[in-house]
Amino acid sequence: MAGTEVGLPPSASASGPAPRRFSRDEVETRVFGVLRVVVIVGLLIVTLFPFYYMVLLSFRPLDRVLQDPGALWVGPSEWDLGSYLTVLASSASGGQGFLQFMANSALVSFGTVALTLLIALPGAYAVSRLQFFGRRQVGVLFLAVYLFPSILLAVPLFVFFSRIGLRGSLVGLLIVYVSQIVAVSIYMLRNYFDTVPVSLEEAAAIDGCSRLGVMRRISLPLAMPAIVANALFVFMIAWNEFLFALLFLVEDRDRWTVSLGLSQLAGGIEIPTTVLMAGSVIVTIPIIVVFFACERLLTEGLTAGAEKG
Repeated sequence: MAGTEVGLPPSASASGPAPRRFSRDEVETRVFGVLRVVVIVGLLIVTLFPFYYMVLLSFRPLDRVLQDPGALWVGPSEWDLGSYLTVLASSASGGQGFLQFMANSALVSFGTVALTLLIALPGAYAVSRLQFFGRRQVGVLFLAVYLFPSILLAVPLFVFFSRIGLRGSLVGLLIVYVSQIVAVSIYMLRNYFDTVPVSLEEAAAIDGCSRLGVMRRISLPLAMPAIVANALFVFMIAWNEFLFALLFLVEDRDRWTVSLGLSQLAGGIEIPTTVLMAGSVIVTIPIIVVFFACERLLTEGLTAGAEKG
């Protein structure tokens, strides 16, 4: 019959192919895929935008900031390093002396990391592997240290270190930091040593390794991720700590840490905003550098010392 397509039913030729239906799994996969991207982008904006704006303010001249404080982008012609020069210059030359503050903080922070690991590593290994009376209660005692706020210990430590002549010295501050952090470091490292297979240590002992040899050749390489993470944790605490630094070092500006110097910038009415932002950037950069420098060790430690066939 004329006008009728041969071989096709009338319903198919009139309405075309039926629309494809999406299953529930396909809909959920697509929706959650979009939500994941939105959440990641939102978190990146919330996390990076304050730091970006802080860096932007630190490079802008103060008069330009007062004219247009909400600018989110400026050309290279407006960049000015005067705020950083003011922050890093010594107080004798009219600056804020942050170069000396950073040297003091680096000395205290790296010293705290070294001494804390020197004490915490054998302590955590002993609690994890050796059998002794009260072994299970030791972890509770370590955590009990943090039930007491630091302000309760501030006055007794201030009096004690004043009488022994260590108040106002970086050595006294380092001792306080180590005594405050070593307990939680032992607790964190002990939990990781518990995950190291005992069979590896037994095999090394059969081959003639001593207890210290087993710890150095087997346990420490396998625990390297936890050691590096713990070192970063200790470093950040020592770098940012303010209360004990204020109590011990406030009378001697040449021994201030960066936390004291930054608090002075934040509390000074005559300090420009650009100088405060430059100081904040300078305080933040070392932690970022240390983290990325240790990132390789975090990755390599996951496979170091593994059992080989």
